[in-house]
Formats: sequence, structure tokens, C-alpha cells
Amino acid sequence: MSLTKLNIKAAIVTCLAFLTASCAPVAVKTDLAFGPSETRWVEKTLRQMTLEEKVGQLIACRYTGDFFNEESPYLANLKDLVVNRKIGGVIIFLGEAYETAHLNNALQKMAKIPLLISSDLERGTGNQITGATLFPTLMGVGAANSEELAYKMGQATAAEGRALGIHMTYAPVIDVNINPDNPIINTRAIGEDPEQVSRLASAFIKGCQSNGMIATAKHFPGHGDTDQDSHSLLPTIKADRERLDKVELYPYKKAIEAGVQAVMVSHLYVPALDPTPNLPASLSPAILTDLLRGKLGFRGLIVTDAMEMGGVTNSYSNTEAALQAILAGVDMVLLPLEPSKVVNFLVEAARSGRLPAARIEESVRRILEAKARLGLHLDKSVDVEALPKKLGTKASLEQARMTFERAVTLVKNDGGMLPLRDSASKISVLSLSSDQADYFAGRVFADAIRKRSPGAQVFYADTNTGKESLDDAFFKAAGTDIIICAVFSSLRAWKGSVGLDPRHVDLIKTLAATGKPVAVVNFGSPYLLRNIPEISSYMCLYRNTPIAQDIAARAIFGELDITGKLPVSIPGLYLIGQGVELKKIR
Repeated sequence: MSLTKLNIKAAIVTCLAFLTASCAPVAVKTDLAFGPSETRWVEKTLRQMTLEEKVGQLIACRYTGDFFNEESPYLANLKDLVVNRKIGGVIIFLGEAYETAHLNNALQKMAKIPLLISSDLERGTGNQITGATLFPTLMGVGAANSEELAYKMGQATAAEGRALGIHMTYAPVIDVNINPDNPIINTRAIGEDPEQVSRLASAFIKGCQSNGMIATAKHFPGHGDTDQDSHSLLPTIKADRERLDKVELYPYKKAIEAGVQAVMVSHLYVPALDPTPNLPASLSPAILTDLLRGKLGFRGLIVTDAMEMGGVTNSYSNTEAALQAILAGVDMVLLPLEPSKVVNFLVEAARSGRLPAARIEESVRRILEAKARLGLHLDKSVDVEALPKKLGTKASLEQARMTFERAVTLVKNDGGMLPLRDSASKISVLSLSSDQADYFAGRVFADAIRKRSPGAQVFYADTNTGKESLDDAFFKAAGTDIIICAVFSSLRAWKGSVGLDPRHVDLIKTLAATGKPVAVVNFGSPYLLRNIPEISSYMCLYRNTPIAQDIAARAIFGELDITGKLPVSIPGLYLIGQGVELKKIR
């Protein structure tokens, strides 16, 4: 018999009371300070650890914050990793708020040494956990170009994440996105200017870490100049050392100066930094120990990008890749395939002398120090009953909405097409998604337009929509006064592109050729304008969320100020900083 949400919540609270009845709440050091008590705990813990416990600390595995029966195989596997393999951390991918907090408490109770719980919170804690606050992409923050907004985004992310028992975010992305065909960084990056990237990333880092969460600068040494996805293969960064110093490495120097506590290293081949043929940066002593530790002086945690990615698995076994990463200078190996097998392999490598004891101890010490700074040696549980007061607060939601609004960028507005002033005009709205099974991607946007112009006709299409339907959409739209095309193309691992469906591009071009005013509202990569330069107006939101769609409709009808500026160049069309400013008229 399945439990209702209400029953689940009650069960969680009851279990939490049992798990934490003897644990008095302890204030977390919000500045990640490190003092005598932390030092004593680290040294005592390190002295008492077995080889297996030390090796386990170097591994972090994935889990999901869903409800699980206590006898479920999924939970049994997690328990085995925590209790028997003694892993040092877990990484959450999606979950519900109550279930996540309860599971975090339960896992911490199982762990002899506190777990370092992490997540990819690039767009706020709501990026992974339902009920928490969703922010724009970092490119949206770049378009707003506000250190205050970046700081407060980091602040809100830390507050909500820590309330759930998450201690570390794999953010911010500080890759400098100078390749418009980048299929995996793109809007996740702040922009293409190393100075702006550094300035806004440092503000996010300070906001995050001053509120008790470890920030992670990624993807070292820089994933912004590639048209390939390291989830599938090993991209090559072809830049020379001078360019790397000025562009890719510059934000890392500034992030380290800002006190960032962790750096994630990527699966990239960078011959100017290490010419060893096809050696990923994640396995390179020259890049990690000599450059990052040595020249750049980084003293925090070095973590890998996911070790399940093709950039490393195509050439290395799971076990050998983990060993080589640690030998190169990595502290935590994230998401290795077959983690139990990897732990056993590393223990044997340590016993045989392939993995020196000093190399293990160096990383374990850093990991324990990070946990002590977080206050986990004093209290590793969270108060589930406090979640309604800490997640999705009015202040956090307003902060996110303000950031979305400030990000709106009107790149082009020929003839002053926008804002729309005449509600009597016949309007057609075409919602075009370049993803499969995404037919109603723009429903919130279309409903918001119809709320303001009830007679607007709406058409939806995705990659499965046939030619006959697209032709019908053209003829109906061509008969209206104003045409608004909302375009969607998700950025996700293994997809390989964020481009538009060629048939949708042809449809937009054909509509523009009629001479009717055509506005394109883009909820993804700003570079897509290269395919449709003929259009009258082009607006960028940088991310597809219901909030972004609602804000786009408001912007189209002049209900908010438009102030965003492109944080990247659109080759052959517009330079960085382009943006038509409009004052609201309603």
C-alpha cells in the first residue's frame, strides 16, 4: 500500500525524531572557519582510521532524494556503500524536499565519519530539489551583470541547500564560453569575458561560502572553447599557453583569490598544459599538481567531473581511471562506475604500493578539514520540520524573479516592434521545441500571451511534428498581423547540440519573408540568432522555466523594464554588451 504525501511527511518527522532525539542543534560556522577544535577532530579521526576507511573517503556516489521503503534494494545498496565501503560523500540528483532531508539524516546516521553531501546547484537549490528556489542560468546572471544578484543567488542556494543537509554545490561554472557551438557549457557559463566571469563568479562564491556551503569552481582548466561534449568523448582544447593564461585560467586565479573551497577538474585534453597524448586533465599530474596546486596555489578540494563520462571511460577502465586521478592530485573521485569494485581496487593498489600512503593521507586530511569547517563533526543532521520556513521563501522567490527580469535581453528590435501596444492586433504564437516529446513546451508563455490578447492563435510543435502540420501553421500565422515564435532547445548531457530543428528554422525564415513582423523569444542559447537573422525582434531569456515564460510575455507587452545585455557575442551579428533598453509602458 502506497503512502500519501501527508503520511510520508508524518513518517519522516517521526523517523527523524527517533534518529536525532539525542542530538542538540549546533550552529554552523557560516564563514567555513577552521580553528583548534576542528584541528583536534581532524587529527584524532585521521589517527583512528583504517586503510579501508581512508580510501573510502576518496569516493562519492550518486543517489536520489525520493521516498524509499527501508527494505528497498536501492536503499540497501546505498547503505552498503556508506557502511561497508565507507565512502566519503554522496551526490544528490533530483528529489523531493522532505524525502531528501530525511534520507540525508538517515545516511548520516549510518556513516561512522560524516558524509560530505553535494549536488549540482548551478541554478539554485531548486535545480535539483522540488520546492526550493529556481534561479536563471549563470548566463542570465551575466546578462543582468550584477554582483549583488550573483551574491544573493549564492546566498539563497547555500541557505536552502544547508537546510536540506547539502553541504557543497558544484557551482559556479567559470568556463569562459568563447565557442558559440559549445553543446554542454553554453548558457551554463556567465559569458565570454574573463573579467566579467571572474567578477560575478567571485560574488556567487562569497555569497555561497559566507552562508555555510562549499562552492566549486568548474570545469578546470576550462571547457568553454569546444564544440564537443565530454560526456560522450574527450574534447581537445587547442589554445596555446598564452591564450589559456589570459582566458581559461584567469577566472580560476580570481576564484582562488576569492577563497573558493573546491575546484572540479574536467575530462579535457589540453596539450598546451600536458602534451601526453589523449590524457584527460582529470588524470594529469602536470595540470593538477604542478599547475593547480603549484603555480595557482590552490589548497582546497580537487574533485573530478563525473567518472562515468565518455571523456574518461572511452580510454580507461573504471578502476584505473580512479587510481590515475588520485595519483594526479584529485582528492575525491565523483560517480565512478562500479564504486564497490573501485574501492576494493584502490585498497589493493595501496597495499601493493601503487598508491602511496602519503598521497591518500594528504587527500583524506583535506576532506576531513572540509567536513570540520562545515561543522559536521559537531552536528550532521538537519531539522526536517523547519523546511517549510526555509525553502522557497517569499524573499528567495522574489530574488529569483528579480534576477530573471534583469536577465531579459532584447538583442534586436527593428522598427520598434516591441513592446506590443495594440491589443486589437491579430497575433499568432508558434511554440517550437527542438526536443522530442516536448510538444507543449511553451504552454505557460502562450497562455500568458492569450491572457493579454485573448484572440491570439497558438500552434505547438516539437521534433516529432510533421510537415503537414508545420505548413498549416505557416498559412494561419501568415494571415495575422504579428507573429511571435517561442523557441526551445534544451542543453543536456549526451545531446550533442543545442541547435534548432532545421524545419523550424525554415518555418521562421519563411514567415519573415512575408514581410510580417516576426519576433523570436529564445528560452535557451542566444547564439541561435545566427540561423534566423532576418527576424524583426529577438529576445533572450537564457532558460526555460514557467517563471521565464511569464516574464517574457510581460516584457513583450511592456510590463517591465528591459535592461539585459548580451554576455557573449553572436558571430557576424552582435558584439558582447548588445541590448536594446526599453522602459515599461504599463
